[in-house]
Amino acid sequence: MYGSEARILIEVGELALRFSRANEEVNNEALLVKLDFLDEHRDLAYMRMVAQKQRMERYYNRRINLRYFKVGDLVLRKVTQSTREINVGKLGPTSEGPYRVSAITGKGS
Repeated sequence: MYGSEARILIEVGELALRFSRANEEVNNEALLVKLDFLDEHRDLAYMRMVAQKQRMERYYNRRINLRYFKVGDLVLRKVTQSTREINVGKLGPTSEGPYRVSAITGKGS
């Protein structure tokens, strides 16, 4: 600082403590042990991923109000960015319709 030059350990010639105490045999044994447990770690990661997806699904489904329509009911369709008319601005209609339900294709549709 202020006239002196910063140097890294390799330039000084000192080894870091991490590299000076390294042992190749112990390192190779540790790598073999980790390879043995690789499938178990992968399975545990997959189970955590599935559990997280289930928690997200429960959280999402908790806020949903399902409505079941019958053939012949009148419904409104929400206006999206792609179906909105050009130059209507933010005060334009938020729904289109009414439309009559002609067929029921499945649960929640």
